Amino acid sequence: MKNLKFIHSKITLLTGLLLVILMSCERETSDQTEFATLSKTGEIFTDTPIGLGSDFYFPYLGSKATAWSVDESEGYESYASMRFDVPNANDPEGNYAGGILRVDGSGRDLTEFDALTFWAKASQGVVIGEIGFGQDFGLNQYQVNETNISLSTNWVKYVIPIPDPSKLFDERGMFWYSAGTQNTGGNGYTFWIDELKFEKLGTIGQPRPAIANGQDLVQDAFSGIDLELTGLTQTFNLGSGLNKTLNVAPSYFDFTSSDPSLAFVDQFGVITVNSGTAVITASLGGVEAQGSMTVNAVGSFEVAPTPTRAANNVISLYSDSYTNVPVDFFNGYWEPWQTTLSSDFVVNGNTMINYTNFNFVGNQFSNPTVDATEFSKLHFNINIPEVPSNLDLLITVKDFGADQADGGGDDTIQQVFFDVSDFEAGEWSTLEFSISLANRTNIGQIIYENVNGSSLTEFFLDNIYFYRGN
Repeated sequence: MKNLKFIHSKITLLTGLLLVILMSCERETSDQTEFATLSKTGEIFTDTPIGLGSDFYFPYLGSKATAWSVDESEGYESYASMRFDVPNANDPEGNYAGGILRVDGSGRDLTEFDALTFWAKASQGVVIGEIGFGQDFGLNQYQVNETNISLSTNWVKYVIPIPDPSKLFDERGMFWYSAGTQNTGGNGYTFWIDELKFEKLGTIGQPRPAIANGQDLVQDAFSGIDLELTGLTQTFNLGSGLNKTLNVAPSYFDFTSSDPSLAFVDQFGVITVNSGTAVITASLGGVEAQGSMTVNAVGSFEVAPTPTRAANNVISLYSDSYTNVPVDFFNGYWEPWQTTLSSDFVVNGNTMINYTNFNFVGNQFSNPTVDATEFSKLHFNINIPEVPSNLDLLITVKDFGADQADGGGDDTIQQVFFDVSDFEAGEWSTLEFSISLANRTNIGQIIYENVNGSSLTEFFLDNIYFYRGN
């Protein structure tokens, strides 16, 4: 471990609701009995929100909460539309715009529709990162999105097909979006959406689903782990002749394993690996999906050492051994420079974080911050599968100061460097150091970063906690 140094710095998604009605009785149902049915309304916004209730807009963490509004001076052949004000990249109230429209109450029956449609335009030519439906801040079971949607300054109609309408018999997630300034040099802009609704177009055909991005992949994996099946898409031909490819949630697919006892895949696309070799394939709406994943079990993965410190001497951020305090995120994905991806890596029920494509990443815990006055030491377990000879890993601990705000002007940080001598490939290293910040009552961030040309690309992280004593 190298020397510590102190500097000031600034660095710029609930359990879902699943209604299952079980009805049984010992006598015959009266002919006069009326059963409740869900709304089949397709309209979401036509000059005003339609049937969404009183509490329906939920911004994403880190987005500007006031980005969405109703503009009564602009609309598509009407007097009003939804307005989205994407902030500048350095806006302290949020550096992007994003959120969901969710029905406040029971879901809708959308089985009679085949697409989400809307008209949109922008204050300048821009590319919107993602637009879709099916996010409800719950299971997001039937999420769909299109990426990189190009908007002009004229009203244009957009179509996002439904991969399998039969699945959407009870859906609350009407719309979601995420828009940043990566294509505008950090400068904010405005876009408008009107006539947002689900429709039956009858012109959508030629479905071509795919898993693993349509490739036949071979994946070596440790027995006892869970793998996430990725690259799930559905391509349709629209009435205009355009082919459109969407990212779709695993629950739209029916997955098959050549041997479920060796590798079992659930409705959420999670593969539980046991032993041997098995091939995962899928279909969507009765159409065989292109692509497959062959899973080869290659032995067991050793989990991180089990912590032995008493719970009353620990403030835990991430560990199966303790009750963890609230954490905003373990990967906030700070755009546009961050490349690091992350996922939970589970071995026999033990969960850890797997960071890949690593350059830097942050853990944030600001609601509330951590008072580490009496818990002045920090513990990590890190496993690096392949340790590069030029490894230089910088870990930064940031105290947000009295204002408890990141970048509020009174932040202080402590930096600790680790190099190749601190790790052995494929083994768990225990990293511990004392927090010597003068003020550690509002610690809110830990940042991991490649520095000095370090080529570290992947590592596993577990048991992140503050502690007192030895």
